[in-house]
Amino acid sequence: MKLHSTQVLVRPLITEKNNVARDASNEYIFEVHMDSNKPMIKGAVEELFAVKVEEVRTLVERGANRRVGRFTGRKPNRKKAFVRLAEGQSIDFFEGV
Repeated sequence: MKLHSTQVLVRPLITEKNNVARDASNEYIFEVHMDSNKPMIKGAVEELFAVKVEEVRTLVERGANRRVGRFTGRKPNRKKAFVRLAEGQSIDFFEGV
């Protein structure tokens, strides 16, 4: 499946743990489309933010089971990408958060 760069990155994940990773190892975390792969993620980040990406790691976070009364359901799965930038590079979108 061919995805446009703006479709690959769903949203940035901003948490305290992710802020520590950003400060310690220049690593940014994004929620990405389930059909995207590492080269697509790398290309999208480099194109959209004009930075140099060194490494991309991905994981699929399985959706949790949820229950409301007697009805059970499941939250959807989501894919996360851990993107490490080259030394001296940064994404201004995350600064000041």
